[in-house]
This record gives sequence, structure tokens and C-alpha cells, in this order.
Amino acid sequence: MSKLDHMLEPRTSVRRVEVITESGRRRQFSADDKARFVEETLAPGAVVSEVARRHGLSPQQLFTWRRQMRRPVASPVGPEPQTFVPAVVTPSCTPPERSPRQRRRLRKAPEGAENSGIIELEINGVALRVGRGADAATIAAVIHVLKSCT
Repeated sequence: MSKLDHMLEPRTSVRRVEVITESGRRRQFSADDKARFVEETLAPGAVVSEVARRHGLSPQQLFTWRRQMRRPVASPVGPEPQTFVPAVVTPSCTPPERSPRQRRRLRKAPEGAENSGIIELEINGVALRVGRGADAATIAAVIHVLKSCT
């Protein structure tokens, strides 16, 4: 018997055969299916990898769908049309009249002010001196009131 005859003899051992059942294309999931799978992952105590395994998905795919569903959906309607807002005109506050002596006194810095950290503001003719350690919210409220008198 030649070597070729030995090779052509049928084998008596069991051979492994691979059966391909998929068509080779990507699976398409409807938006409802995706939402249902993502909803399962959001349940208390749910494990994403278990949900993915149960539906034949990878956990990464479920995480991607979760991230996509968190994003706000763009509105199919355009931006709201612009409209006019009615303007209301109120009489302005007039600053109190000051004498020339008072104006000079406002501009003159107090002694030792170079190193004391005092900030002096004049808004609508009203002088405001802010010392070190003053509360920022209070200062902002005072400035807002002074500016509203214009």
C-alpha cells in the first residue's frame, strides 16, 4: 500500500464542523428595542453585562445607546421667532447737588490710604468707600442701587 492510499482512506475519528447561522450582516434594532434594552440596564440592581449577554449584545453597545439616549433630541422646529419687548421708561434719580467743598473732599484721599486697602468709587455723584474685609454681596447690592438711580 502506498502512502497515497493511506491518505485517501476515510478517517474513523470524529471531526469538528462549524455551522454558520448568521447572514453575516449587522443586526438592526428598532428604536423601541434599543429603548427597552437600555431601560433594563437602568433598573435598580441591573448589571449591564448581564443584560447584554441575555440579548446577544456587547456591553459597549448598550453603553453607547445609553449615552445617545441621554443627549437632548434636536427639535425639528426652528428657533422661536424674535419678538419685540415693550420698553418702559422711568424718570431717573437726580444726584444730590454738592458744594465745591464737598467735591474737593471726595477727591482727597484720607491719610494713610495708600496702604490701607480702601477703594473709593463715585457713582452718580455719590461717593462710596469700601474698606478691607467688606462683604462682596453687600457691596454689589449697594452698587446696583446706586446705578439704578441713573
